[in-house]
Amino acid sequence: MPIIKSSIKDLRRTARRSAANRAAKGKLRSNLTRVRSAITENQGQAAAQAMAAATPVIDRAVGKRILHKNAAARHKSRLMRQLNRLTKPAAS
Repeated sequence: MPIIKSSIKDLRRTARRSAANRAAKGKLRSNLTRVRSAITENQGQAAAQAMAAATPVIDRAVGKRILHKNAAARHKSRLMRQLNRLTKPAAS
């Protein structure tokens, strides 16, 4: 345990930030999992709704510096590509 007053305050601040980051990461992961599971179960409508709900969560994670902007773009791109394959009929 630190003795210096500012270091004690830093510990409290770190604990608050870590808790907020953990909550935001959990929300992000659960939204991504929801989209992926809907896609794997071939539920086009549910997957589209889950993707619509997940997109702003991904963008907020970038704003909070929880996720890098390129990683967010990659997640969104891959999920949208899978969703489009699911909803569009196969080319003959």
